[in-house]
Order: sequence, then C-alpha cells, then structure tokens
Amino acid sequence: MNQIDLSIVILSYKSKEHLAVLLPSIFASQIKYSYEVIVVDNGSNDGTMEWLEAWNVKHEAYNIKSIKNGNTGFASGNNLGIKQANGRYLLILNPDTQLEPGALQIMLEFMESRPDVGITGCKIIKPDGKLDLACRRRFPNPWNSFQRLFLLNNKNYNYSDIDENKEMEVDSIVGAFMMIRQVGISAGQNVGKSDFRLPNGNYLDEDFFMYGEDLDLCWRCKEAGYKVWYYPKTFITHFKGSSSAKIPFKALKWFHQSMWIFYQKHYAKNYPFIFNWLIFCMIYLRLGVLILINSFKTKPVVSA
Repeated sequence: MNQIDLSIVILSYKSKEHLAVLLPSIFASQIKYSYEVIVVDNGSNDGTMEWLEAWNVKHEAYNIKSIKNGNTGFASGNNLGIKQANGRYLLILNPDTQLEPGALQIMLEFMESRPDVGITGCKIIKPDGKLDLACRRRFPNPWNSFQRLFLLNNKNYNYSDIDENKEMEVDSIVGAFMMIRQVGISAGQNVGKSDFRLPNGNYLDEDFFMYGEDLDLCWRCKEAGYKVWYYPKTFITHFKGSSSAKIPFKALKWFHQSMWIFYQKHYAKNYPFIFNWLIFCMIYLRLGVLILINSFKTKPVVSA
C-alpha cells in the first residue's frame, strides 16, 4: 500500500448536486502533494451512488473511491472512509463546500511547517460572503452555551470579537473542513505527544450521530498535546445546512442530543447532580420550544 500525502474524506447524504460542484473544485486545485478522494454515501437512496459511478467513468483519471453505507451518522460514516485512507494527513470535508484553487496546497504547507499542530481549519465563508462563525470556536461550557443559545450572544463562543483574518490557536474548528495529522505515521513527529484517537482506533466518537463530534475530536487533540489552529490564509465556501435541511426534525434532535453527550463526557463529573439535571432540562426545554416554533415556520430551524 503506497502512502500518499492527503486523504480527502467526503460524507454524502443526498448531496449529488453539491458533489457536482465540490469534486471539480478539488481536482482543479493547484496542489503539488499527492492525494486521494474517498466519498462515503450515507444511505442517500436518491441516485447518488449511480451518479458517482457515472462521474468516475467520465473522469476515470481521478479514480474516486466510493463507499456505499447505510445512514449510520456523520461520525460513523467518516470513520468508515478514514479506515480506507492512506494519507499522512486526513481532510474531513463536507459535500456542500467549494474549494478555492490554492486551498489544499496552502493548508498542507502550513501543516508541514507546524508539527505542533494536530488539527487545522481554514477560513470558511457562506455564499453571501459572511464568515461561517463555526469555523473557529471555543469549547461550549455551561456559561457560553447559555449566552449563545438563550441570549443569542455568540461573542464568547465564536471568537467574534477577534479579526476573522487573524490566524490563531483555537479550541475547535468545524467538521466542514478539518485537516488532521495522522498520528504515528512518521517517526519522531509525535515526541512529547500522545495519540488522540479513541481506544478503538477511530478519530470520531460514534456516540455523536450528527453534530458535536468535531468538538470532541479537537478536545482530545489538545489533551494529547497538539494545538488546534485556525489558518485564514485561504478559504472555502460552505453552502451550509443542505443535508440537515432535508431532515429538520431529526437534525434538531441530534443537535441537542450532541450538546448533552458532550456535556456528560467532558463536564458532568465536575458538577453536582442538581446542576447536571438543570443543564439537561435546559437543553431539552430548548429542543421542545424550537420544535413548537418550527411548526409555524416554512424554513425550520435545524441547529443553533
């Protein structure tokens, strides 16, 4: 098995229209490194696999690896693709994105120059040109989560008080574009650091069905002694929410479930039972309120 520089893992759910935009932007990249593209289809049942097969025939020089999967969730589907990856670096990439021509080259050069960085993400903009605030985040905690979700104040959570063009160490980036250093690939590169994979070898915790798994991975990366870095010297466009908009109720449920799982995993042990119970009630009270609000909206809320 020949090792390459970068494995790009794309998890698709009813996203063939977006793949038709994303894949050409990948193969048009100005990149000097070797790379492969792995697309995992998470039970789309809309002809995505057949479209991919036809695309591969038409563009056989690119030879995309395609994997058919049931809808087992974001973490599970990406882990399936990662297990087929041969790269020194991994890139978890949403299908509803479009790359700038130099994005891969710039981000790989940065990772090569910074062995202390375990995970990095670029600047992410939405189609209207505004920053996707999720591309740089502090870890959610009881206070900043309350501010963000109930007071609609995300300043403390999304670093929105800091210039979006400033590169910086952050708590977390977002799974829409997440470049990961494959731990243990090169001798000596992990001196003083530990493996941030789970005991079962997975990068993403499959307890999270959708949402939250990127935060959890960044938490483990930092615990292992690596840095998580926001590097806005290049950008991608994110057509955000395309998959979740197709299943708004489920997406809303998974979003709130992920908040509770993350809290239980990383915070609950530090607080008394009554406080944890209060957090649980607040999370699911918010879910109930949003379900009620969605019943009156033509464009439902699907996450934060």
